[in-house]
Amino acid sequence: MTIRIPSRALVVLAGPSGAGKSAWAARWFRGNQVVASDDLRAVVGEHEHDQRAGGDAFDVLDLVVERRLARGLLTVVDTLGMDAERHAGWLELARRHGRPAHLVRFHVDDKTCRDRNRARPRPVPSKVLGAQLRRWAQVRDDLGEGFDAVHVVTSADDRVAVVPEVFAAAAEGVDRQSTDPVALSFGLQVSRFDWPGDNDAIGPRLGEIAAEAEDAGFTSLWVMDHLVQIPQVGREWEPMLESYTTLGYLAARTSTIRLGTLVTGITYRNLGHLAKIVATLDVLSGGRAMCGLGAAWFEREHHAYGYRFPPRAERYDLLADAVELLPLYWGPGAPAFEGRTVSTPEAICYPRPLQERVPLLIGGSGERRTLALAARHADACNLFGDPATVRRKLEVLAGHCAAVDRDPAEVEVTHLSSALCAPDPASLGSRIDELRGDRLSPEDFARHANAGTPEDQVGRYRELAEAGVQHAIVSLADVGHPGSVRAFAEVIDAFAS
Repeated sequence: MTIRIPSRALVVLAGPSGAGKSAWAARWFRGNQVVASDDLRAVVGEHEHDQRAGGDAFDVLDLVVERRLARGLLTVVDTLGMDAERHAGWLELARRHGRPAHLVRFHVDDKTCRDRNRARPRPVPSKVLGAQLRRWAQVRDDLGEGFDAVHVVTSADDRVAVVPEVFAAAAEGVDRQSTDPVALSFGLQVSRFDWPGDNDAIGPRLGEIAAEAEDAGFTSLWVMDHLVQIPQVGREWEPMLESYTTLGYLAARTSTIRLGTLVTGITYRNLGHLAKIVATLDVLSGGRAMCGLGAAWFEREHHAYGYRFPPRAERYDLLADAVELLPLYWGPGAPAFEGRTVSTPEAICYPRPLQERVPLLIGGSGERRTLALAARHADACNLFGDPATVRRKLEVLAGHCAAVDRDPAEVEVTHLSSALCAPDPASLGSRIDELRGDRLSPEDFARHANAGTPEDQVGRYRELAEAGVQHAIVSLADVGHPGSVRAFAEVIDAFAS
């Protein structure tokens, strides 16, 4: 049996002495994650069995629990755990800090507890243990009120999987996808090129990734439009390829997958030149170009490469001009255009794209201007966040669509997030340790990368699909490692219906 524990949870263990709580916790959790009353008796008293120090030990325990929960750290409370009043206090701390709370009850027969107790260097007195066993029999099945989940452990082999919160309800999502499947398509974003080997390894590996993505069932392939690696992803001295040159290379290495930037910074190119670049990509790729657009935000990058960084309002005006002007370049004739920030006497572009309309995707989820632009002009909008956030953004989008008398169904909903996928918990843990470095704990890295098994990922993406996402764009944390793209194929297959 595997017990799934959210990575920021409060976990309360409950059971008599000899039930195996401490040994089980030591096997499945790191030492700093376990807050044990016996250990704290040794800190504030003479030794871990100093009952006179019990009150002070629990005062310290409560303080440690509160501070760990405030910092979002997984916290395992190792006490007898039979006191409902103490449970209420710990639950209040968990609720105050917005952390899930799980109770783990140890169902072990009395003889096993007594045998284990006798084998200890310093056993609990027989009468004391007997009282604990009687008390446990009375309260065991009633403990758990107020907890988000109650788990029962009967063996030391009952393992733990610590999972990011996004996978907390994964099993339910997997069941729904199995019994009542919904369709969801997937794209792959490649946002890092710091792979093993020197720069001469980047091109061959990128070509392999593109081929693997097509084989795995990804229907779109995206790169970022940045000149310096952004701090949210990596270090500024990492390799960062120019976006449209890269897409041209990928067009030659693929045959079916759609290609685009997520998203083109609107300040980096003259709009007429951008229209020519995208039209060229569409022609040379056989009609597979997409045009992602965004208002640009990375000020340092602008200064480093000599670009002016306009005020926010001006950048949004430029974005509004772009979504109106680019289709004119790609359409019939050569019409004039007079916009907010740019104008042209003739929007002329030959050859025109092969597609009748190159899809326009607007990135960002600003509710006042970005989603309003998407409602008026875009074929797709790209969102971020959990299912609740997606639902809220789509309500705003629907309002903007209503204002311009447009059907919201005409705007495809895409969603960008990171993911790390491995076939089982053991291999997932190994990959996390390989990638995380020294700055992040395994739990922090897993949460940042949305690390999970294929089942976890299916459950997560089912929830996003139910929230309204139609095309999920995945940034794989281990994309440079052989097999990483193929590992995600099982998730794609689950939504292929």
